[in-house]
Amino acid sequence: MTEKIFLLEHADPVIFYGTNEENLHLIKNLFPKIKIVARGNAIKAMGEETDISVFGEVLNSLESFCTKYNSLTEEVIVDYIKGKTPAGTSEVDDLIIYGVSGKPIIARTHSQRDLVKAYDKHDLMFAIGPAGSGKTYTAIALAVKALKNKEVRRIILSRPAVEAGEKLGFLPGDMKEKIDPYLQPLYDALEDMIPVMKLKEYLEDNIIQIAPLAFMRGRTLGDAFIILDEAQNTTTNQIKMFLTRMGMNSKMVVTGDMSQIDLPPTQRSGLVDALGVLHGVKGIAKIEFDVKDIVRHKLVQRIVEAYDKADVVAKEERQRRLAEKKDAVIK
Repeated sequence: MTEKIFLLEHADPVIFYGTNEENLHLIKNLFPKIKIVARGNAIKAMGEETDISVFGEVLNSLESFCTKYNSLTEEVIVDYIKGKTPAGTSEVDDLIIYGVSGKPIIARTHSQRDLVKAYDKHDLMFAIGPAGSGKTYTAIALAVKALKNKEVRRIILSRPAVEAGEKLGFLPGDMKEKIDPYLQPLYDALEDMIPVMKLKEYLEDNIIQIAPLAFMRGRTLGDAFIILDEAQNTTTNQIKMFLTRMGMNSKMVVTGDMSQIDLPPTQRSGLVDALGVLHGVKGIAKIEFDVKDIVRHKLVQRIVEAYDKADVVAKEERQRRLAEKKDAVIK
């Protein structure tokens, strides 16, 4: 009689065991010669050594499938136990990762695909474009993929907590509760890609860290995938501080939308400065998104285009008035 403990190191136990542990019950029924006891991410198997060996190989295959696809079904379990490759596992075009419930997360537009390609060749990428174009979502998908593939040990997501209409001091709650609304879009993207229990574990263990930009000062971020979102709302000093946090074996993506700067009119955007200062620097990529990349509701694209036209008209009007003032002074 042999006893061995197997650990689910990467798969979410909730998904692996199934609703009401139906997957676990099926595995037990398909291995009647082995006594199987599961607790948390540990599975203890007792039986003959040859049976335990076969069980271990099947378990590894099932965990790999569950980790990759965030899904595990009765059909998949039966296929692996029979020694067959599960149906429907062929690769999807432009796939980045499989999200929650096996949903494929893909690069949907030309610019999103450019960002994915840039990741393979550059350590620092700037993704610039309008709201809804998938800049941040694609960057987070790449970060989750890097974490799953063990290319990095942690993911660090940050945003500047710039007040846009509301004052932080007047919002209810402690500092975390005041800041979390600024970071919620980052949580939303992660919840699409990582099962809820696994995400909670990553957050508790600081494998995934989500923090406002001010918390980055003084840190060196090695072996990490680092994302700065809404970078148009950083100052020159803030973005310089952030960019110089990069440590060894790290990747960094900076996203921003030049049409949504919430800084005071007298304050120059750090993102604008950074793009100018770093233009042509080797190892840095700039990917520009536009309205064609917007993947939200079709009205979002029309709204962005309408505001862009209004901005052009307003700029022309300001230039006309300025010219009239100059003519009046000359006369």
